[in-house]
Amino acid sequence: MKTRTVVLTAFGILTAGMLGVVAFRTDPVPVDLVEVTRGPMQVTVDVEGKTRITEIYEVAAPIRGVARRSPVRVGDDVRAGQTVVAILDPAASDPLDPRSRVQAEAAVREAEAGLHMARSNLRKSREELDLSESEFRRAKELVDRGVASLTRLENAEQTLGARRAALEAAISNLEMAKGALDRARATLIEPSNAVQSSGDCCLKITAPVDGRVLKIEAVSERPVAAGAHLLSVGQPDDLEIVADVLSTDAVRLAVGNPARVERWGGDGALDAELVEIEPTAYTKVSALGIEEQRVDVVFSLLTPVDRRSSLGHGFSVFMRVVEWQGNDVLQIPLSALFRQDKTWAVFVAEGGVARLRTVEVGRMNDLTAEILGGLADGDRVLVHPSDRVDDGTRIVQRSEG
Repeated sequence: MKTRTVVLTAFGILTAGMLGVVAFRTDPVPVDLVEVTRGPMQVTVDVEGKTRITEIYEVAAPIRGVARRSPVRVGDDVRAGQTVVAILDPAASDPLDPRSRVQAEAAVREAEAGLHMARSNLRKSREELDLSESEFRRAKELVDRGVASLTRLENAEQTLGARRAALEAAISNLEMAKGALDRARATLIEPSNAVQSSGDCCLKITAPVDGRVLKIEAVSERPVAAGAHLLSVGQPDDLEIVADVLSTDAVRLAVGNPARVERWGGDGALDAELVEIEPTAYTKVSALGIEEQRVDVVFSLLTPVDRRSSLGHGFSVFMRVVEWQGNDVLQIPLSALFRQDKTWAVFVAEGGVARLRTVEVGRMNDLTAEILGGLADGDRVLVHPSDRVDDGTRIVQRSEG
């Protein structure tokens, strides 16, 4: 009986121990595992930009006048030096108020009096010249006969030259008086909107370059000042992209960096290349009211025109500018990393247990991180580890279902 009792007691104790182990044993934590791999990796700067025509020609009014109704429309093709893009009539004179009219009429009377005086001076100069020529001829005859001295002939010749110069001055004064009279009379010309019966205009402006009309300031007839903008002409196929980038991102970029143009409205992505980083930044207020220093960065489109024919001037696009790229990079998802004592760390799956491991991280993008040390190709790391996971925690890979 004693032996049987010992056996039953031992069996009971063993059973109770096993039940206790089962009751207090923790279940493995379900986790998501990702294998450390090698492959291509890119670090990009994501920006939003706008397309623009590389060379836009602004046509302005060279004189003050009235621009007739535009002979072209937005989208019309034009030829340099051949297609008339604007027609200007000279500006009519401004109407005179009563005071200005009295002053203008007085100026006309003064100019007429000046003209009469110039004509009188001209007649006087001619008569004096005729007298001097007669005296010169008599003096020469007397000198030839030996009656008069040579000095008299020289004096007569000198007087004749002065009279000829005075005649030329009188003729010039007459022309000046005529011009002053015409200028004074022009002030009294009444404004007129009449168009010449021949239909000819003062100025026809032709297209400065082959291309297409991009913008017309106003289609209808209107008065314009000298230098006023009339229309813009450019070549829609010659597109570039300009994007305002944070200055802290701009210093990471360099001329020649490739870029991918996405969300432009067409199928697929377009290829582009960074060609210019402007040297001056400017302040721009963000949608959150934060002042930011921005830099304009210019890209040239490399994709052929026939694949982006629907893209035009001023269209919005989204771009990924490649700052750095590698073809054989050891990498893990960014969601597997976390900070541990001022260093980067991950949990590695080893025999069904999570092991904490410190890693050396290189470059990062929005999805992945470059691993410089601490992991090897083929290791499996936990992504999005929860607070239930610690060093030595039993884990099990979560079922995809």
